[in-house]
Amino acid sequence: MNNNFPIDIVIAWVDGNDPLHMQKMSPFLDTKSDKIDFIAGATRYRSAGEIYFCVASILKFAPFVRTIFIITDEQNPNLDDFLKEHFPNQNIDIKIIDHKVIFAGYEQYLPIFNSRAIESMLFRIPDLSENFVYFNDDVFLLRPVQAADWFVDNKIVTIGQWRNIFFDRLLRYIAIPKEGIRPFGFKFAQTNAAQIFWRKSHYFHMEHTPHARKKSVSAMLFEKYHEHFLKNISYKFRDAAQFNPQELFYLNMFAEGRAVKDTVDKTLYIKPVERGDGYIARKIGTFNKRPQIQSGCIGSLDLATEADQNILKNWLTKIILEK
Repeated sequence: MNNNFPIDIVIAWVDGNDPLHMQKMSPFLDTKSDKIDFIAGATRYRSAGEIYFCVASILKFAPFVRTIFIITDEQNPNLDDFLKEHFPNQNIDIKIIDHKVIFAGYEQYLPIFNSRAIESMLFRIPDLSENFVYFNDDVFLLRPVQAADWFVDNKIVTIGQWRNIFFDRLLRYIAIPKEGIRPFGFKFAQTNAAQIFWRKSHYFHMEHTPHARKKSVSAMLFEKYHEHFLKNISYKFRDAAQFNPQELFYLNMFAEGRAVKDTVDKTLYIKPVERGDGYIARKIGTFNKRPQIQSGCIGSLDLATEADQNILKNWLTKIILEK
């Protein structure tokens, strides 16, 4: 990677354990949303130290990256001591960007506690490179990557599958309601984006993986579908009416012939919650058997047992932090 084709990383992060954050969020909660994980349950915001592994994995396995931007709401992950201990010679800039910066001109929507809304505004980060990659803070690199794993011939590289819109929306409507609300999640927000883009039958189902993005295209979509984006950022918490901005971006790139579907599944998804004995061992075994896996996501680590959290953190430490 060189100055003619810089790549930045953007990470959305929140420390839900912070009393000030809880205090800021409290006036907007109601009894339903406070209890439901897919809206505003505590697990959406609690931090179990994932940000340290996320940043460390980029420094170790993607040293060509120019800048890591961490999006926060008046918070700081305080990485300095950690970086001095483990990466004293690293040369990647790490910048903390507040919500007020990316919502400049749209401050009426703040404070916001909704990743779909935040993801809608990532392209507004000052000095962001044209080519950037979006990480949730529970996504990690597990093996070395190259720029070509994300961008090829000025096209983005995607990981996922084309899926049936009708079938995946039907799954929501036959699901058992919780607190009177039918579940909506990762798939549903993607099908919403597909409908905005006038796709009738299939959408591109993304995996829990780093997402290659282009700033100029994201800005163009924000203007073209401005009313949809304004609605998307208007919800304090996740809502079934929202769409996934990454999906809208992907569909546009596929339509323009500027997206390449990776033929190899390079990601590992782990959700260590009520999975039974041997689940984590099987996942780690899958990683060991498949050298093509480059990234992983650990969902709801805070809900795992203390023993399972320790197993996973020790595993990540061995991969990412040990020399």
